[in-house]
Amino acid sequence: MKTPHTVLITGAAGFIGFHLSRRLCEAGYNVTGLDNLNDYYDVELKKSRLKILQQYGSFQFAQLDLTDKPGIDALFTKNGFQTVINLAAQAGVRYSLVNPYAYLESNVHGFLNILEACRHNQAKHLIYASSSSVYGANTAMPFSVHHNVDHPISLYAATKKSNELMAHTYSALFQLPTTGLRFFTVYGPYGRPDMALFLFTKAILEGKPIDVFNHGKMRRDFTYVDDIVEGIVRLIPLAPKPDSSWNSKHPDPSSSFAPYRIYNIGNNKPVELLHFIEVLEDKLGKKAIKNFKPIQDGDVPETYADVDDLMRDAGFKPDTSIEEGIGKFVDWYKEYYNIKN
Repeated sequence: MKTPHTVLITGAAGFIGFHLSRRLCEAGYNVTGLDNLNDYYDVELKKSRLKILQQYGSFQFAQLDLTDKPGIDALFTKNGFQTVINLAAQAGVRYSLVNPYAYLESNVHGFLNILEACRHNQAKHLIYASSSSVYGANTAMPFSVHHNVDHPISLYAATKKSNELMAHTYSALFQLPTTGLRFFTVYGPYGRPDMALFLFTKAILEGKPIDVFNHGKMRRDFTYVDDIVEGIVRLIPLAPKPDSSWNSKHPDPSSSFAPYRIYNIGNNKPVELLHFIEVLEDKLGKKAIKNFKPIQDGDVPETYADVDDLMRDAGFKPDTSIEEGIGKFVDWYKEYYNIKN
């Protein structure tokens, strides 16, 4: 009998990590979930996700911080992970303006520990979360992995770009196959409380005003969490190989002479923030009190994902409509917080 594939998922009690861990357990993988359960947002929500995951016999949990190098090394030595999916990070563009040091510790120092552990334990594939925020000051739409992304406008984005550079170094020096995924505005059930959909839903139901930045003219490629998970699952067996057509005189940022790839995972369909709010109002059956504000530092006015490479290599394109996705989030929110209509 073939031994089930062993996967490490960091940030397993987080939003995307929870959904991915559950999906892989159901698909027959052995999953080790790592999380430090920090208090950046409601720890009880993280524990609720974890409680669901711990119902699976194929899931084991390690409460550990990415910056704990001895702990990370011991975990890798004990388990011999074939696939490592790094989703743990200090998240949030706006918080990076307030507490920049948290981003260096988790997103750079922590990621280096993962790279080193993968290198010394012969991991077959490292998949890691990057972000659409790396496109920064770029305005050519849709955002393509073939575009240069050297002008970040938040420290969060800079740390994610750093992850891509660090991964490439390990791919080049040690032939570690790495795949970076630029996620575009992920939303859905069990989502992060600091994200717009969660904040808006809570405020609208409580009759409180919502802050609508850039006067509602922000456009985002809102991507439903199940589509993100589907993209990751399809890429697990597709460990990158060196690109024989890569040209060092005209270097393509998305691939390399090393086993390295970058993909966008986004809905490929930007939605204006005001329309997003209208759909939410419809699903809640209640109007929002809108407090219009200028764009915030570190924010970009629009995101739009080119997913051609994902479609070509993984045969998948995210396509969940915001009507369906927001509807599922609202249903979950009301059930989780026991809100009666």
